[in-house]
Amino acid sequence: MWCMLPLGTTGRENSPYQSRSAFAGNPLLISPEDLVKEGYVQARDLHGAPVRNTSYVDYASVRQFKDELLRRAFRGFSENDKYRRFEREHAWWLEKFAEFMALREANRGARWTHFAPRIKAKTGAIRFHKFVQYEFFRQWKNLREYCTERNISLMGDMPFYIEHNSADVWSHPELFDLDRAGRSRTVGGVPPDYFAKDGQLWGTPTYRWNRLEETGYRWWLDRLRVAIGMTDVLRLDHFRGFEAYWSVPAGHPTARRGKWVKGPGAKFFKVLKRKFGELPFLAENLGIVTPEVEALRTEFGMPGMAVLQFGFDDDNTHRPSNYRPDLVAFTGTHDNDTTKGWWREVQNAAQSGRNRGMRLKAESVQAFLQIDQREKHVEWSFIQAVHASVAALVVVPVQDVLGLGTEARMNRPGRAKGNWRWRLQKEQLREAHLRRLGDLTQAAGRWNENP
Repeated sequence: MWCMLPLGTTGRENSPYQSRSAFAGNPLLISPEDLVKEGYVQARDLHGAPVRNTSYVDYASVRQFKDELLRRAFRGFSENDKYRRFEREHAWWLEKFAEFMALREANRGARWTHFAPRIKAKTGAIRFHKFVQYEFFRQWKNLREYCTERNISLMGDMPFYIEHNSADVWSHPELFDLDRAGRSRTVGGVPPDYFAKDGQLWGTPTYRWNRLEETGYRWWLDRLRVAIGMTDVLRLDHFRGFEAYWSVPAGHPTARRGKWVKGPGAKFFKVLKRKFGELPFLAENLGIVTPEVEALRTEFGMPGMAVLQFGFDDDNTHRPSNYRPDLVAFTGTHDNDTTKGWWREVQNAAQSGRNRGMRLKAESVQAFLQIDQREKHVEWSFIQAVHASVAALVVVPVQDVLGLGTEARMNRPGRAKGNWRWRLQKEQLREAHLRRLGDLTQAAGRWNENP
């Protein structure tokens, strides 16, 4: 199973959890080589791609290069029956999304609350954004078929919120907590926690769940239907928000002054159950999780998550000896440091003698995994521990398979800039890595030739 981050088109800080659309795909994921194969552009058009540092993405340069390449591809594209079918089948969201993106261009990138009423979207710009989405979904379909042929299933990721400056908030403002000018009245986040002493302030508008309920949760049903159609399993990010969410008055500098507000709870999932039958969801139940949140998860038979890095703090439910079968176990997630980086930080703090808590944590890790403080490959001890557990599924970040340190961390919660930049290079994943992981998978009884 390939576990991935959300696929939506991203905003200024490149977070996949703050998307311009609940339905559109990210143009940055479109393969330039496939554009050549389709005859939209020439191979020479790919020369000069801005890859100055192969380990990290330079989003500004990549965005400019791919935008120019996609516009060149659009000029070389002729509408055909497949495109017209895509346009018809996706018109219910595609029309508004393409218009929104074209209006952003016409208004020089302004937020939708500052769109000039006299400025209209240009037909050519609308058609361009429709073409980009057609190409994204065409390539995604090919990728999914390629994976299916090789018995690789896909785990998608559904953000709880949507970016304020998005086609969805612009076209359906009545579903979000906005003032008359379209500005957010309250925004989402979480209170102070393990990751951030001031909490996390996401800046995304909260929902008007009563209005959503009046529509039969139609927007959410459409959103989930599209996502389920693209993947095999869907991770519901910030699952606890369905039970209760942290609401912060817009304009506050931190998330400290928020309050818990009840979410839609079981009545929402009962609607989903009637619509979809069996729910192919994984509940991200990390952070501040109450008995009510766990009751909601178990009522609808959704597996939860365990993260081994958290297993050596006060909450030892994340330790493999305490796992249950209805769990998906991770060594770490995109919000954690890599396991090697995490262990170095624990060791350094413990050896400094100034942090008793870290010294006890280091001793606990060594005792549980039966390693000493000089262990250089603690990530493989972590990988082995979760594989040997009773958790139904194990997910290992590729950075841990490769034994990479903090330089390969994907995200630092609470820090707005500089995240999501690490990039896997083809030559990094060697046969030795795959053989070791394969041997462990087979030895742990997690190998199934006919999934």
